[in-house]
Amino acid sequence: MKFFAAILPLLLALIWPAAAETEKADIDCSAVEIYKKASGDDLFLYIFNPEDHQASDQRPAIVFFFGGGWNGGTPTQFEQHARYLASRGMVAMCADYRVKSRQGTTPYECVKDGKSAIRWVRSNAGRLGVDPERIAAGGGSAGGHVAAATGIVPGLEEEGEDTAVSASANALALFNPVYDNGPDGYGHERVADRYKEISPAHNIRKGCPPAVVFLGTRDKLIPVATAESFQSKMEEVGAKSVLHLYEGQPHGFFNEHKGGAETFLDTVRKMDAFFVEIGYLEGAVDEKALKAVLKGKKE
Repeated sequence: MKFFAAILPLLLALIWPAAAETEKADIDCSAVEIYKKASGDDLFLYIFNPEDHQASDQRPAIVFFFGGGWNGGTPTQFEQHARYLASRGMVAMCADYRVKSRQGTTPYECVKDGKSAIRWVRSNAGRLGVDPERIAAGGGSAGGHVAAATGIVPGLEEEGEDTAVSASANALALFNPVYDNGPDGYGHERVADRYKEISPAHNIRKGCPPAVVFLGTRDKLIPVATAESFQSKMEEVGAKSVLHLYEGQPHGFFNEHKGGAETFLDTVRKMDAFFVEIGYLEGAVDEKALKAVLKGKKE
C-alpha cells in the first residue's frame, strides 16, 4: 500500500497532461488579448495604444517577439520599445508564444505562433484601429527569428486557421536575429535536415518585406558575415534592408540592461528612422518620450 501511495504521483503525471504554463505577465499596457490557445495555454498579446487612439483609426502596428533560444523568455523584453512606438503613433504589441521550457515545443511551433499573432492582428485590424497593410514584426535573437520568419518564410501555418488572411508581416525590425538556421548557422541541430523550411536566410525572394537589422560585431552567436550575407541577398531581390553594426558589442546588446542606456537609445532612434523611411511614422524622433521609457518610466 505504501509503495502504491509513493508511485501514485508519478503515475498521475504520466496519465494527465501538464497544467498550463503561460501566465499573464505584469505589464502596464492599454489592453491584453488572447490571440491563440495552444498546448493547453492561453497566448497573450500586450497592446500599447497611442494617446487618444480610436478603433476607427488606421495606424501602423508592430508585434514584438522576445528572445530566449526558443527555450524561454518573457514578453516584457520589448516593453520599452512598444511603449515608445505607441508614443509615436503606432499600435505596438508584445506577444507571448510557446517555448521549450514551458510547453516542450520546437522552433516550428514558435514560428507558427508568430504567424498566428500577425494573422490575429490583421483579422482584428478593424476593431484594433490598425492598418492591415502596415503590420510589422520585431524581435531579438530567437524572437528575431520568429519575426523574420513571419515576413519571409512561407508555410508553417497553424492548422485550422483561416489562411485566406495573410500571416505575413509587412516590415521587420530585427535585433541580433537568428535568421540563418543552415548547417553553419545557429540552432541547426534543432531543425537539422528541415532547416530550409524555417530559415529566413534560405527563403529570401522577391517581395520580401523591408527590414532593419541591428548586430554587435562581437556577437558569438550571429557572425557579422551572416548579417552581411542576408543584406546582400535582400538587395539582390530588390528588398530594402538596412544593417546597423555596433562595434565591440555582444549578443543582446540592444537591451538597456546589457548594452547600456546610450546603446539602447541609439538602436531605438535608428528603428524610428527606419519606420519613417517606409512611411509608418512621421517627423523626428521624440527624445522626451524616448528618454521617458528608460527603466520603465512613462510620461
